[in-house]
Amino acid sequence: MTIQRVRFVGLAGIALIAFAASLSGARQTQGPIAPRPGAPIQKAPDNAIRVKVALVNAPVAVHDAKGELVLDLAQKDFHVLDNGVEQSIESFDLGGEPISAVLVFETSSRVAPLLPAVHKSAIVFTQTVLGPSGDAAVLSYDDSINRLLPFTADQDQIEKTIAELKAGYSGARLYDALSTAVGLLRDRPTSRRRVIVVVGESVDTGSEEKLGEVLREAQQANIVFYSVGLSTTAAGLRAPPAQSGPIQVTPPGTFGRPPMPGTPQSPTTEQQRDGNVDLLAVVAWLVQHTKDAVKERPLEVAAVATGGMYESTFRDRSIENAVDKVGGELQAQYTLTYRPMGSDAEGYHQIKVTVDRPGMKVRTRPGYYLEAK
Repeated sequence: MTIQRVRFVGLAGIALIAFAASLSGARQTQGPIAPRPGAPIQKAPDNAIRVKVALVNAPVAVHDAKGELVLDLAQKDFHVLDNGVEQSIESFDLGGEPISAVLVFETSSRVAPLLPAVHKSAIVFTQTVLGPSGDAAVLSYDDSINRLLPFTADQDQIEKTIAELKAGYSGARLYDALSTAVGLLRDRPTSRRRVIVVVGESVDTGSEEKLGEVLREAQQANIVFYSVGLSTTAAGLRAPPAQSGPIQVTPPGTFGRPPMPGTPQSPTTEQQRDGNVDLLAVVAWLVQHTKDAVKERPLEVAAVATGGMYESTFRDRSIENAVDKVGGELQAQYTLTYRPMGSDAEGYHQIKVTVDRPGMKVRTRPGYYLEAK
């Protein structure tokens, strides 16, 4: 009798366990459940919310009426418009995020006499541009693109690489070098400011890349260009000039660059020319028409397109000063980050930043190009 009772209890227990397992399996069924034959299939609503995940960084430099950098602004003082729609600033920083930079140097034979001055500027790059938490890669370009140093935070190694730059051939594949630099920075952490500093002529020869394509990619990757322009004229005038008065850089009666359309060349128009060119309009056109070429002032265009700055150097001893200015602005640069809302149209997006303080001059990137998905 005892044996039968035990056997009965055991069989009942097994049945209960099997039944519980079947219920558990039913509750844990994975994947979609097929609808009953003839039942309508539910579709996602047409008004489903589409969320943009890409963040846009707007580097901002603010100067007062005297040209001095303004460092006491708060997030509430800034307003960001994207295609005319005011945005909500998601994060705000003043020169605090660490920098990842690609340092790009022209080493063509045309600028060879200026390389000793570039060598002396090595410590300014590490101390002023990168700061204590920055890292950098180093490229040079002439007829080819030379990857001299991968990303490193070793400042001694960075300075040594710059100090040992050697002159190469006569070509200057500037756009190809910029494209390579953009590719290197694209993989850097988004928590770091991405910067390209170019030291070279505002000339390109032999590149396969187009400047518009490079700038579009840089804008999409939140990369800022800073440029230190070298001069082949300065390289050719190492000895003190024998004549007095201003140095003529071209033969008498001629000018060093083609005229502006519809404008006759004269000493007066050439002196005023730098202030008359609408580089913002050039940038917007170039980023939208990436296959077209622009030969006029490409380093300035790159800086304007990304919210950076261009420093011209005529005398080689000013190279260090120009690099120091770049570093000074990087340490005093506001970074505003927002997630574009209310304007999701593909194509070129215009960015405008204003501050709630009169008399301020605000410089930022003029926009970016949003490709169709």
